[in-house]
Amino acid sequence: MQKSKKIKITPLGGLLEIGKNLTVFEYGSDIVILDCGLAFPDDDMLGVDMVIPDWTYLVKHQNRIKGIVLTHGHEDHIGAIPYFLKEFNVPVYGTKLTLGILKYKLEEHGIVNSTKTIVVNPGETFKLGDFKIEYIRSNHSIADAVAVALHTPAGVVLHTGDFKIDPTPIDGEMIDLARIGQLGNEGVLALMSDSTNAERSGYTMSERTVGKTFDSIFENCDKRIFVATFASNIHRVQQVINAAVKHKRKVAVSGRSMENVLSAAIELGYMKIPKNTLISLDEINRYPKNQLVIITTGSQGEPMAALSRMAFSGHKKANIENGDLVIISASPIPGNEKAISNVINELLKHGAEVVYEALADVHVSGHACQEELKIILALAKPKYFIPVHGEYKHLCAHREIAMQMGIPSKNIIMMDNGKMLEITKTSAKIVDTVPAGKILVDGLGVGDVGNIVLRDRKHLAQDGLIVIVLTIDKASNTVVAGPDIISRGFVYVREAENLMDEMRYAAMDALDECMDKNITDWSSIKTNLKNAVGGYIFSKTKRKPMILPVIMDI
Repeated sequence: MQKSKKIKITPLGGLLEIGKNLTVFEYGSDIVILDCGLAFPDDDMLGVDMVIPDWTYLVKHQNRIKGIVLTHGHEDHIGAIPYFLKEFNVPVYGTKLTLGILKYKLEEHGIVNSTKTIVVNPGETFKLGDFKIEYIRSNHSIADAVAVALHTPAGVVLHTGDFKIDPTPIDGEMIDLARIGQLGNEGVLALMSDSTNAERSGYTMSERTVGKTFDSIFENCDKRIFVATFASNIHRVQQVINAAVKHKRKVAVSGRSMENVLSAAIELGYMKIPKNTLISLDEINRYPKNQLVIITTGSQGEPMAALSRMAFSGHKKANIENGDLVIISASPIPGNEKAISNVINELLKHGAEVVYEALADVHVSGHACQEELKIILALAKPKYFIPVHGEYKHLCAHREIAMQMGIPSKNIIMMDNGKMLEITKTSAKIVDTVPAGKILVDGLGVGDVGNIVLRDRKHLAQDGLIVIVLTIDKASNTVVAGPDIISRGFVYVREAENLMDEMRYAAMDALDECMDKNITDWSSIKTNLKNAVGGYIFSKTKRKPMILPVIMDI
C-alpha cells in the first residue's frame, strides 16, 4: 500500500499575537520557512528591545532547511532575520523591495556579504527541494507584497501573507485575484489567510483615499507640516511627497528607518521624487515654515523615535513649535495606544495642531476586511482552512466567516504557535508540539533575559531595592563593620531616617542570633538577614522591596 503524501505546517510565531511571524513547512526531508519577524515588547517586559521567535526546533533540522521565503518587508515579517542568519546559513528569497529593505538590516549586523539573497518577482516560481514556490502579486501597506502558493506532491497550500484587495493601488498593480481563482479551480488543499481585520465589516478603503485627504489638508495650510507614518509604507510617503510638490513645499525626512527605506525605494525605482524636492534636516531653517513638510518615524509613540523626541524637545534639528501641524498617518498597533496618546498630548502642549485617524481619513489599513476575506475564500475554494495572523479573537471571527462561506467546521483548523499540523488529501490533524516561546532581545543580548530576570526587573520597578552591607572577620566570626543599609527606589533616606535605623537594628538582631547559634555559613546568614529585614519592612509599610545582603570577608 502506498504511503499517503503529507505536508506538515508548524507556526513558531504570529498566532494568538501580533508580530514575530514565522511558519515552518515540511514535506519529506525538505523544510521551507515563511517569514521571520519580530514583535514589540509588552509593557511588562521592562528594558526589552524586541521579541523574536524561538526557533529551537529548527536547530536539529537545520540541514533540511532549503531557504526563507518572504512575503513582504514589514518588521513583523523580516525583523528577526539577522538574528536567524547568525545561527543558520540559508538563502533568503523575496521581492526586490523586500530584499532592498532587508539589506540595510544585514549591513547593520555585519552579515550582508555572507548572506545569499535571491530576488523573485510576482508571478514567478522557483524550486526548493520538493517544494515549488509561487509568488502571487498582492496589495498591502507596503509595495512588493505577495501571497505564496506552496506546491507539493501532497497538494497546494496557499498563504495570503498580509493583504487587502485594493482596486486602485498607488502602483497600479492590483492583487492577482485571477491567479488565486485559477489555483482554486485546480484545487487548493489548504488556505492560510490574514485575520487581522476579520472583525471589521465591509471593505478596506483604497490607499488613494489618504492621498485626497493629504491634498485637502495641504491646500489651505500655511503652517509647517509634520507627517508621522510607518517608514515601510512607501506608497503613503509617496502621496505625502506628491501633495508637497503640488503645493510647492520642500520635504525633509527624519528617522533612520525612514531614511533607509526611502533610499532603497528610490534606488530600486519604487518612488518617483522630482529633483530639488528633498532637502536635509540641516537645511530646514533656510525655508519659510509654510514651504516645509517633514516626514518622520514615530507614529506608534516609540520613545526613541523621531516624533517622540521632537514632541519632548529632544531632537537635535527639528522640534515641535507653536503653530506647527502634525499629521499622524497610522493606526495604533494593539498595546501602543497609551504611548501614542502621550505623544499627542505633548504635541498639543507645544501649541501644535494634531490630526490623527479619529479626526480625518489620514490612514487606511493594509489588511482585508470581511468582504475581502470572503472573496479570497470563494476564489481559493480550499478543502482545509487555517486562519492566521492575529489574536485569538481575530482567528475566531475569521473561522465564522469561513463557515458562512460553506467550509465545514471540521475542516477549519485553529492553530497555535508550536502546534504541528499534518495535512493529507483526506485528513488534517495536530500530530506534535514543538518549542515556540519568546526570545527576548535586550541590547546586544539575545535570549539572556528570561522570565526570572523579567520578574526581578518588575520587582525592582514596583518595590525598589534594599542593600545590606557588612564585613565579617571569618576567623573570629565577628562583625567588623556594618550592617549598613542602602536604599534605592524604596524610600527617600532623609525622610525615613527612623525607618532606616529600625531596619539596621533588625539586621543587627538577626546577626547576633546567627553568632549566638554559631552559624557561619554565609548563605544562612544572608537568608536570616533577608527574612528579618523583609519581615520588619512589610510590618511597617506593607511593601516587599528586593533585599540584597552583601557580606565582605577580612
